[in-house]
Amino acid sequence: MTFGEAIRSGFQNYVGFSGRAARSEYWFWVLFVLLVSIVTAILDAALFPFGEFSPLNTIAGLILLLPGIAVAVRRLHDMDHAGWWFLIVLTGIGAIALLVWFCFKGTEGPNRFGPDPLAT
Repeated sequence: MTFGEAIRSGFQNYVGFSGRAARSEYWFWVLFVLLVSIVTAILDAALFPFGEFSPLNTIAGLILLLPGIAVAVRRLHDMDHAGWWFLIVLTGIGAIALLVWFCFKGTEGPNRFGPDPLAT
């Protein structure tokens, strides 16, 4: 999956918590969120130099929050884990576990959450 396809998929499945997301889709989404965050932080610094509040970065973060959670849940589905496992991120140390899980390859072939997203 290319960068553009991953971003398109993230926005098309804005609240789609079913199905599977390949590693490339997830990590391209993370890269996109990071780039948007950097750009909005620079714009906030240029437009609001004396304020501690960064409205553009906050708005972008709120817009990208729900599709980011959806992509993460679909990534868990790709590894045949229930999406509820995403809640371990709230423990702090669970974020490390999720980071490690998201680096692993998903299950090959169909699993209980749908067909393999990388199947040709």
